[in-house]
Amino acid sequence: MKQYNILFLCTHNSARSVLGEALASTHPSGLLIGYSAGSTPGTSVNPFARELALEMGYSDSNLRSKNWDEFGLPNAPKMDFIITVCDNAAGEVCPIWPGNPATAHWGFPDPSQVTGSDVEKRLAFIEVKNGLKKRIDFLASLPLEKLDSLALREIHHKIS
Repeated sequence: MKQYNILFLCTHNSARSVLGEALASTHPSGLLIGYSAGSTPGTSVNPFARELALEMGYSDSNLRSKNWDEFGLPNAPKMDFIITVCDNAAGEVCPIWPGNPATAHWGFPDPSQVTGSDVEKRLAFIEVKNGLKKRIDFLASLPLEKLDSLALREIHHKIS
């Protein structure tokens, strides 16, 4: 069975993109390998994102904020899909990705900007996780070998 590499991009690579990486990598279909990165990565993964990723069964050793330049290096995994999950990253000039991967923007509000109690903050992260999960579930149900950027973008509009 062919597996497809999917890179989730966000500015700081500490919350939304990390959740996408964990969801894709732990997807029951086994079809996806998730990665994440940011244009100006933070120093660490948000604790709420880390907690949810670990609950999914994702390895703690994979949870770190990464610069997207890592994925443009010659020895980097070749991406099949690249998805921006924050509006800032969608508007930035991205590197040229080897292999011409299909790209899309699945925008979600930044849960790390939510103020209030820890319960309210965690709920914001769960909401983003659930939104990403719906799109990843739908993506995994499609004939991945035939998807292009237009089809990938349509997933967000069909699920929203």
